[in-house]
Amino acid sequence: MAIARRSVSYLLSSFRPFSLLLQPPLADAPSPAAAAAMASARRALSSASALRARDEKDAARWRESMDRMRNIGISAHIDSGKTTLTERVLYYTGRIHEIHEVRGRDGVGAKMDSMDLEREKGITIQSAATYCTWKGYQVNIIDTPGHVDFTIEVERALRVLDGAILVLCSVGGVQSQSITVDRQMRRYEIPRVAFINKLDRMGADPWKVLNQARSKLRHHNAAVQVPIGLEEEFEGLVDLVEMKAFKFEGSSGQNVTAYDVPSNMADLVTEKRRELIEVVSEVDDQLAEAFLNDEPITANQLKAAIRRATVARKFIPVYMGSAFKNKGVQLLLDGVLDYLPCPLEVDNYALDQSKSEEKVLLAGTPAEPLVALAFKLEEGRFGQLTYLRIYDGVIRKGDFIYNVNTGKKIKVPRLVRMHSNEMEDIQEAHAGQIVAVFGVDCASGDTFTDGTVKYTMTSMNVPEPVMSLAVSPISKDSGGQFSKALNRFQKEDPTFRVGLDPESGQTIISGMGELHLDIYVERIKREYKSLKMRYYATSNQAIGILKNCSKWDELVAFEIVKPSRWLEVYWIISQNQRKKVDAKVGKPRVNFRETITQRAEFDYLHKKQSGGQGQYGRVCGGSLIGHPVENIRIVLTDGASHQVDSSELAFKLAAIYAFRQCYTAAKPVILEPVMKVELKFPTEFQGTVTGDMNKKPPPHAMDRDGNVTPIPVSLVGIPLCHPWPMEDKECEHKRKGIIVGNEQEGDDTIVVCHVPLNNMFGYATAIRSVTQGKGEFTMEYLEHNIVSQDVQMQLVNSYKAAKGTE
Repeated sequence: MAIARRSVSYLLSSFRPFSLLLQPPLADAPSPAAAAAMASARRALSSASALRARDEKDAARWRESMDRMRNIGISAHIDSGKTTLTERVLYYTGRIHEIHEVRGRDGVGAKMDSMDLEREKGITIQSAATYCTWKGYQVNIIDTPGHVDFTIEVERALRVLDGAILVLCSVGGVQSQSITVDRQMRRYEIPRVAFINKLDRMGADPWKVLNQARSKLRHHNAAVQVPIGLEEEFEGLVDLVEMKAFKFEGSSGQNVTAYDVPSNMADLVTEKRRELIEVVSEVDDQLAEAFLNDEPITANQLKAAIRRATVARKFIPVYMGSAFKNKGVQLLLDGVLDYLPCPLEVDNYALDQSKSEEKVLLAGTPAEPLVALAFKLEEGRFGQLTYLRIYDGVIRKGDFIYNVNTGKKIKVPRLVRMHSNEMEDIQEAHAGQIVAVFGVDCASGDTFTDGTVKYTMTSMNVPEPVMSLAVSPISKDSGGQFSKALNRFQKEDPTFRVGLDPESGQTIISGMGELHLDIYVERIKREYKSLKMRYYATSNQAIGILKNCSKWDELVAFEIVKPSRWLEVYWIISQNQRKKVDAKVGKPRVNFRETITQRAEFDYLHKKQSGGQGQYGRVCGGSLIGHPVENIRIVLTDGASHQVDSSELAFKLAAIYAFRQCYTAAKPVILEPVMKVELKFPTEFQGTVTGDMNKKPPPHAMDRDGNVTPIPVSLVGIPLCHPWPMEDKECEHKRKGIIVGNEQEGDDTIVVCHVPLNNMFGYATAIRSVTQGKGEFTMEYLEHNIVSQDVQMQLVNSYKAAKGTE
């Protein structure tokens, strides 16, 4: 009977829920071992359920956090209002409490322009990162420069961003750098919205700019707003999605008031909304179906369609406003949240170095192993500051991370979030965020992981330098600081190159243009002209120093060495006591060569008698401007020697003087380096650019050091107090470019020509000026060719004049 009861119990248990299987049959009591096993199983199931619930809760929290995050950049042509727009964004989001203008009278300057040079010149030189919160969303912003010379700042910002705002001027329209930054956004596949700024300016025409974006930038776009008035009558905006009008009231436009669309604008608004729906329908199937069926399009339907098309990079919504007049910025922020992607909606790829650089799609979640890219470096007060974009995983203060490029294991000593030049210490950061770390020695473009994977991110595009200068410290005592500055700038900026000419011994700096190099030369003079001193003092002595500050400009820091007894005091010597690191800048020396054109005989006897052994040597077998002589063959046919006075030195001197004697008889010529230059510019400028290759340069003057500089047009014909004025005939040379190729590439023309290197100095500025900043060029060495007779005479005279002053 007992066996029967157990069999029935077992049969019935097969129909129970799984959780009841762990309970013993009612008929028989389990053994102690079986009871312990069942209790352990219950605890395991309970722990697994709790862990799964916690993981799901954490995943949901991370998902919500990343859904409410936007990483955007603000880019545009110079002076389109990028930094002014960023200043308003920070003000309206509560990150700053006062608005300061880029060129404001208060002298404070915009928050994102933290460098003194930026505030003095009124331009952005370095990209700056910040973050803010808008309607529960975290928005990480990078404000980028607009000048073409600082294009690398735009490149590395767009490399790590998920979306962008392209700012266009309502008066200037689509300008040269607008085309460049749009090309960069396409290269990194960045979804973007456009913002037509400065609607309060005289001559503002947003519809002209919108059409220019379609024709010049190939944008598939449409306006999502209509301005209420223009120029001085610009009052507000009509939202074509919500069909509401907005005004911006208050001293700083902080109060946004919504009201009905003005009746006098009803027809225009209806027309523009229909145009918006038609344009979006061309790239979104769901909206197209509703539009073709003549169904009413709701605001939510239209907003969802715009978002899908924008994230897929098939459509660009166009916003409008005036950042300077505090109008339209809040609605633009709403557009950033509504239409630009969160980090999870962007596909980012890494290369698996353990699998022959196999392409790997990153999940973009904190649950994955750490993958972060160092995209920008700065030398700060506390050491190297490295900006990181985290693509996967979590990074914490005190963690050990691995540099995949170098194989080094590094500890994270300090983790911060940046607000322009201010830092906020944080303990951890997760995927999707942009942070900075201190004390991590690396290069721009290095990838960091937690060591469990060996991934590297694809590198950013780094353009080649287009202009070079020779630079040297004026004072020999400042050579160490001078070298330190150049090494630092070269590490921070991939487009800034430093090299040593092996022939001339000159230090050559290369960059993206005259302004680019001028800024770095000025930074050398400013940032490295102070001498930091150290002084050990008691507390009373330190107080005395603070009271007597006439000798010191600035007290930098106190550091306690022995508690209550000693303070280590750092200061900066006052202005009249500083050792300046000044730099001398000039045109790089061109590596000319010399050669001969005919045969010449030589017979030179070197004889020098003295009281003892003399010098005697005879050889039978010269320089124009002091450059190496090439392509010559010297044949020694005969000679003579003396039993006592002949020596190695005697024959060396005889050879030198013999060469000088016959060199001029061999009709020497100077060879100049000729470069292969490739020009790329819009076809509309073809005649101007090709003509400039044969254009006579402006009059020049030469100083005692042989540096040639152009004379300003306003001074031509006016006597100059110049040490070595050049004659008119010395200026009658042209670029002497020989065009060897010409082809079309879309809307651009590509011209290949051969040009002497000596005539290419400053051409970066020339081609930008004649093509409205849209032209670019590259060049490489081709060969050395014989210079013309007039150029040779000019070079010889310059060389003799320089030798005469030594």
